[in-house]
Amino acid sequence: MRVFIGFRGNRTLGTALAQLQAMCHTVRSLASVILVVAAAAGCGSGQTPTSPSAGVSAPTPSTGGTTSTASSPEQLSGRWILAAIQPAGQAEVTVPGGATYELTLGEGRVSTRVDCNTCGGGLVLGARTMTVGPLLACTRAACATMAFENAYLGILAGESDTRVDGDTLTLTSTRGALRFRR
Repeated sequence: MRVFIGFRGNRTLGTALAQLQAMCHTVRSLASVILVVAAAAGCGSGQTPTSPSAGVSAPTPSTGGTTSTASSPEQLSGRWILAAIQPAGQAEVTVPGGATYELTLGEGRVSTRVDCNTCGGGLVLGARTMTVGPLLACTRAACATMAFENAYLGILAGESDTRVDGDTLTLTSTRGALRFRR
């Protein structure tokens, strides 16, 4: 059976279907690329980049006990569990019940679990500071704790002063404070 299609002359039905399938594949591929680019553009933290500290400096000795404002990479490396946030000018807020917020620090990289999402980005450690980001790539599922998540990420991204006190890590900046425990 021969079918006449007005596009590019006479075609058999099989040839027309193959051409249509190729066009659909091209459109799907283009749509996938557009979605990936849009998702990547939406993953920024919205924070203004800050200048990172100039590398890792040697730690200074603690002034007694286990408290240290000078943090070595060894003190900071590993997994920390968020206990509370305190946005600038506001009261401290503990992590919502049932939600998990973890921070993992490694060689030049940071990853964080923010309830049902995960984020990752660059990390620069200084003698008394750490710089996260300035941009973090995040999944963007609609978690029940989205407002808390946004406040946490807003404080985390950028340069912060670090303080290790036993099993507690505190990050402070003009954006607020984050308190973690091991």
